[in-house]
Amino acid sequence: MRARAGLVGVAAAALLLTGCGGGGAPAAEEADFEGEATGTLSGWGFENTDDVGQARLDHAAEQLSGVTIELDQTAFDAQKFTTLAASGNIPDVVQIDRQFVATYAAQGLLLPLDACFAAHDVDPAAYYYPQVTQDVTWQDQVWAVPQFYQPPLILTNERVLAEAGVSADQLDPSDQEGLLAAVEELTVMDGSTPSRLGLDPQGVSKAAMWMLSFGGGIVDESGAPTLDRPENIEAVEFLQRIYEAQGGFAEVTGLVDSFDIFGDGNPYSNDLVAAAVFDQWYVNVLTPYADEVEIGAVPVRDQEGDPFTASGGSSFVIPASAENPSAACAWAIALTSPDAWIAAADARAQTTEEEADRNGINAGLFTGTPENDTTIREEYASAEGYPGFEQAIDAYYDVAAEGTSLGGSPAGQQIQSELEGAVQSALLGERSPEEALGEAQAAAQRAYDQVSGG
Repeated sequence: MRARAGLVGVAAAALLLTGCGGGGAPAAEEADFEGEATGTLSGWGFENTDDVGQARLDHAAEQLSGVTIELDQTAFDAQKFTTLAASGNIPDVVQIDRQFVATYAAQGLLLPLDACFAAHDVDPAAYYYPQVTQDVTWQDQVWAVPQFYQPPLILTNERVLAEAGVSADQLDPSDQEGLLAAVEELTVMDGSTPSRLGLDPQGVSKAAMWMLSFGGGIVDESGAPTLDRPENIEAVEFLQRIYEAQGGFAEVTGLVDSFDIFGDGNPYSNDLVAAAVFDQWYVNVLTPYADEVEIGAVPVRDQEGDPFTASGGSSFVIPASAENPSAACAWAIALTSPDAWIAAADARAQTTEEEADRNGINAGLFTGTPENDTTIREEYASAEGYPGFEQAIDAYYDVAAEGTSLGGSPAGQQIQSELEGAVQSALLGERSPEEALGEAQAAAQRAYDQVSGG
């Protein structure tokens, strides 16, 4: 599973901006976001900019014609960020995962951006999905400008389901026994080793989502860790049963690690899975294989049977030592404006038309804002001739409003690390879910106390 998680992490990093300064800067309370955007603006973290990202960059540059924009288009690195922040020699705006915004805000490394939004007449609570705004809110202040929203759901292989006589509706976590029976029916074993998976739940990388779907969660409203909640233990116990129905976590991981997830060896072209949890970006990956795959999608459901997903995506932060916070604010707002997203949608539509390997499929864009998503869905998203892709695209759009924030914490990175280690240990059978999460909670609490002064 570690190799698979790494692949997904690389993909997520590549999709940050895509469709996927020196010392002496003003202190947080002195930052002037209403000043005219002039001078030089430095930015970092814009790796692998594609058609969507470039269209937005071009739009923002037009809006800030009096600003010289200098971008470091390398991937974000946490250690490099803290080192640069400590030295005061850090760019004016940085792109980071929303899950870790609170971590840097609590360390005093970021500027709060409520005044930035106000200066540009943007109300985050009204503009973004509530869960997206919550991702970047800490201590009642907003600390980042969000972009994108990649809701995960269960992407199905309709060919395999039909062959096994299993309905996609049976992949419903609120009917645990029914889902497990479906997984067993869909799994093909070669001795003690699976050769086809009934369901890849991405149990380690998506552990927090599964916990939320069981009514749990990894942090409370203050950002303190809650890894050992009874609901979280129940979620991991259920994940254990899903893996056991397919030969065990180690065996499933061995097969998953063999997938050529982005190429001809992908698990849908080769019927290596009947279903798997994937973020929306994976529909784009499969478009070149539209004539080889038969996909569909159903939402993950909570224990009440209601559609459920977890929010996730990237954001722009302005370091506390930024030299040009006014330009950084104006630029981040311009990059995430309705006009910027329409420019991006136009670019993606042109790419879809020009590149034959996309098979004319436009999976849309998931911007983090309901109004923009609705416009792009209605005017651009299309998969004519591929009903499975049409259904999957609609399913991702439909579930976006049902998302829940994973929550922010001053110790977010440590909590995530402890969570993944504990879940992997439990799924391998090294410790019980209760023991693993209990130990992880103790370690995460120590980290939280250290950074929060508890």
